[in-house]
Amino acid sequence: GAARAEPLLIRNSYVVPVSNWEPLIVEKKDLAKHWGKSYVMEAVRYQGTPPMITALANGELEIANLAYSTLGIAIDNAGITDLRVISDEFRDGVPGYFSNQFFVRKDSGIKKIEDLKGKVLATNSIGAGIDIAMKAGLKKHGLLDKRDYTVIEAPFPAMPALLNEKKADLVSAVMPFALNPMLNEVGFPLYNQTEGLGPSQFVFWTARQSWIDKNRAVLIDYMEDMLRIERWYLDPKNHDEVAQIAGKLLKLPPERFGWLFTKKDYYRDPDMLPDLVALQRNVDTAVDLGIFKKSIDVKAHSDLSLVQEAAKRLK
Repeated sequence: GAARAEPLLIRNSYVVPVSNWEPLIVEKKDLAKHWGKSYVMEAVRYQGTPPMITALANGELEIANLAYSTLGIAIDNAGITDLRVISDEFRDGVPGYFSNQFFVRKDSGIKKIEDLKGKVLATNSIGAGIDIAMKAGLKKHGLLDKRDYTVIEAPFPAMPALLNEKKADLVSAVMPFALNPMLNEVGFPLYNQTEGLGPSQFVFWTARQSWIDKNRAVLIDYMEDMLRIERWYLDPKNHDEVAQIAGKLLKLPPERFGWLFTKKDYYRDPDMLPDLVALQRNVDTAVDLGIFKKSIDVKAHSDLSLVQEAAKRLK
């Protein structure tokens, strides 16, 4: 590992505990060989991916857990031209796995996407990945933002109440909130994220090339530990302990997490390698929706060497 006088502080961001890796990683840092030696990691929560861009630009965040929708915003709009995709976080809609869902009330009379004309739709953060996915599905059916519907913002945990209290006609549901009993009692998923995006490289880790170059040896240590921890979580034989950890993080009974890291969940690559082909397609969809002006070359803005070098150490 890399020798340093003081461990490098790595602030890594997340939105949803359990669906995102960061809080889970902290819970199993005992598996990490380099934590506290060459680096220390801090998991930092944000409402959505757009605020992470500001934090990254201001030096308040080292690794931003961005979505396909915010990658272009960070590079094109915010001018962080040295931003690089460095690893997978999770993919949505991989055949046989979960895809984010958009719920409507059972008593709303809404039976198809076209019925959402003139309605109020709830997203976690305008410009975030699920927001763009929601709008991409609507555009496919001839409905455009602002012209045909209104979008409001709300945290994921508040979505079931918004739907139940008729403050929104459609709400966005990611795991584990898609399993909320109230949500499923009053509503049903009208469509899922694949409607507008197909399979997607939904979120992934990004960092600035200047920071990577300065700390490359430490970051290989870091990725080695991340691979070790993530593979532990993905191993079915550890599922009972995984459920206990998830229950602790979300203050829910462990038996509610039978879905976690199974095919009822998102797909996570055990080598932490993102699907750059899917990501390019997803970025192009965001451009088509006007989220940012021009497409970016995803491969040119990627550096997978850190995780690839780290994986060699674990063979």
